[in-house]
Amino acid sequence: MSELYQNVDVQCTCDTEDKFAWLRDDEFARQAIAGVNPVNIERLQVYPPVSKLDPEIYGPQESALKEEHISGQLNGMTVQQMNALDGRKSYATRIFFLTDSGTLKPIAIELSPRPSPNTRSKRVLTPPVDATTYWMWQLAKAHVCSNDAGVHQLVNHWLRTHATMEPFILAAHRQMSAMHPIFKLLDPHMRYTLEINALARQSLISVDGVIESCFTPGRYCMEISAAAYKSWRFDQEGLPADLIRRWLMIWGAIENWVRNYVNHYYPDSTHVCNDKELQAWYAESINVGHADVRHAEWWPTLATPEDLISILTTIIWLASAQHAALNFGQYPYGGYVPNRPPLMRRLIPDENDPEYAVFLSDPQKYFFCALPSLLQATKFMAVVDTLSTHSPDEEYLGERHHQSIWSGDAEVIEAFYEFSAEIRQIEKEIEKRNTNPNLKNRCGAGVLPYELLAPSSEPGVTCRGVPNSVSI
Repeated sequence: MSELYQNVDVQCTCDTEDKFAWLRDDEFARQAIAGVNPVNIERLQVYPPVSKLDPEIYGPQESALKEEHISGQLNGMTVQQMNALDGRKSYATRIFFLTDSGTLKPIAIELSPRPSPNTRSKRVLTPPVDATTYWMWQLAKAHVCSNDAGVHQLVNHWLRTHATMEPFILAAHRQMSAMHPIFKLLDPHMRYTLEINALARQSLISVDGVIESCFTPGRYCMEISAAAYKSWRFDQEGLPADLIRRWLMIWGAIENWVRNYVNHYYPDSTHVCNDKELQAWYAESINVGHADVRHAEWWPTLATPEDLISILTTIIWLASAQHAALNFGQYPYGGYVPNRPPLMRRLIPDENDPEYAVFLSDPQKYFFCALPSLLQATKFMAVVDTLSTHSPDEEYLGERHHQSIWSGDAEVIEAFYEFSAEIRQIEKEIEKRNTNPNLKNRCGAGVLPYELLAPSSEPGVTCRGVPNSVSI
């Protein structure tokens, strides 16, 4: 098994020349904020963390993490200082510490399998101090990646970009004329999404499909998506206010373009409220497409131009930049399976485990045997290679094929040209930031530049490019 992963002709992470980067703690931590699933990490405001899982099934909600587990890793900070922060309680399988240089380092991993007569309910691992704990730590990091891969694929990728956008697209086609200005605005951001979702249901998320066979949750994959949908909120799918204040450039560019467009056609609230097609589109999106949560009080109202700008900006953001950030790094980061295994086949042995002696005799072999099988790995690699590929006819953010067809309004076309110019300028700024030695998560020896939100791309697997729509 180890020979399989050693001989696979694929870089572990994009174009890095460091073949062993995936083993390093700093790269493990960097990928939490600059990898393929950067949307899960949260600030830990209460220590130790507390689980929300049912204690009858999963054991005590209190964490097994103690102050002594992490006190040597906090660069002088104390647990008491951390607990002094106000905020909610949360639960995590990994804890990172933000260093003075702006990078993260992992300081503890807590694994919480369902309790059984043969396993402990909670187990804490910390950075290694010898050869044995080194391989224990590598196994723990692999389990974290396996958990994260499932959440990434089933919740953040499939549910939050593919599935939840579908009702807005279907309602647009049913309720709005192709000549309606909002349909014209949304049209490039709906391209191919229904088709790709239909194909996904046939072969990816179907019973015994690729996702069930290659990811840790197995036959419970869709239950995870369904459970996550219960807490999904459209009003929280746009970027949080603090990120907007710090000016995430692509979000800002989309919002500027949408604002110019909406204000041109809807100068006041009367135009919004009296547009029957627009109101029917939004009503169907909520009451039919998202029927399970149609009575939720958090749905934004659609009564003013500002309401419309916010709703449309969120939809376009999710279809373009959010999907690109979560999708097109899947093969570059996950194609070398040890870097980001989608499932693990063995637990981490302890001294009382019969497999502990096997682990001690050849820990590297044990590690590789814990990874997906040859069949699972090959199938997974083939799928994420396809999902990470840009087609030759891809239409990227700031591009619009056949512009003369969708609008004859000179003012609107000029606003779109301004949007395109802003997107090109953003790409130059991203390239500039990727060469800034002070930005250590994207610049340095063996460190990958962050390009998943670089707007343009060539065809193929490039680890960059922001298409207009969920097109793959």
